[in-house]
Amino acid sequence: MIKVKLNNADTVTALLNKLADKTDNRKALMGVLAIRMEKAVLQNFEEEGRPKWLGIKPRRPRKDRDGNAIERDGKILNDTGVLKNSITAAFDNDSATVGTNLQYATIHQFGGMAGRNKKVKIPARPFLTLTSEDEKDIIDDIQTYFRNLIK
Repeated sequence: MIKVKLNNADTVTALLNKLADKTDNRKALMGVLAIRMEKAVLQNFEEEGRPKWLGIKPRRPRKDRDGNAIERDGKILNDTGVLKNSITAAFDNDSATVGTNLQYATIHQFGGMAGRNKKVKIPARPFLTLTSEDEKDIIDDIQTYFRNLIK
């Protein structure tokens, strides 16, 4: 049997109690994590996927009601900016989430058949995803949060 004796048990106990008390309110941490994830998702749009999304077929230029050509962004999933601008972060004491409320976002995230009679194949272009670097940044944020709690 292994025995551990702490000479400063009162200090350790006080520190653990302080940490337990401070972790009852995690809303600040969840806010940091939600913002971190939102930035990562927006970065996916800027870089056209991480890893890169499958390209798009060349399309005819769009025209307005007067027949004038409408400028396009040229980036995948950035044609009008509606999907990208719909990305929102939310958090409470127990969770941090990032998402969109647009119904058509699902077909872009997971791919599938779309359009009239489901004749158009849309490749998956997962934009609601984190890279391993993003995950490391989230872990760093959590560690920093707990380090600051015990100061």
